[in-house]
Amino acid sequence: MKRLIFTGNQVGGVIIVQHTLSILVLNHPGVLVRVAGMFARRGFNIESLAVGATHVHEYSRITAVMKGSEAMVTQVAKQLEKLIEVRAVEFLPSNAAVVRDTAMIKVQAAREQQLAVLQLSESFGAKVVDISDQALIIEITSGENSTEALIQALTPYGILEMIRTGVVGLHRGSSSIYEKEKRESGELFD
Repeated sequence: MKRLIFTGNQVGGVIIVQHTLSILVLNHPGVLVRVAGMFARRGFNIESLAVGATHVHEYSRITAVMKGSEAMVTQVAKQLEKLIEVRAVEFLPSNAAVVRDTAMIKVQAAREQQLAVLQLSESFGAKVVDISDQALIIEITSGENSTEALIQALTPYGILEMIRTGVVGLHRGSSSIYEKEKRESGELFD
């Protein structure tokens, strides 16, 4: 068995990068399990996963982030498209999409530290959504790098707990994933 050696952004000489997939699915019970199961059965790790309803009641949208080569991600997209409930799959490249996630971070801060934490948070575009005697809850919606930088900046104060929503995103411009779905099935909005 050949062992793959990970060095930076390469595994066995293949360039590994982060990819964001937007998946339009039928809004039926069990669809998320089928989509996540496809990743698991093929040995792909999901770095981030977010699911939500769309403005069209029949559909939900899944945003999945994974690391892999172009060939690996193309294979994932082809496998997803084979699932009956999947209506469209599109890549969200960072130069052609707006991609965000939300985090809520509870930080330990005595009254005398709270102003400093508040100012630090605001410098990242975050806002304080709750204040108690010994802690603050900060909310940030941003790209992953800004969120990670805020987490690092707050670490010295003492992060008590944190939750992140997972990445969501849309392509820039006037096109939509529904156009791709319509071309593929010929039945949407007819």
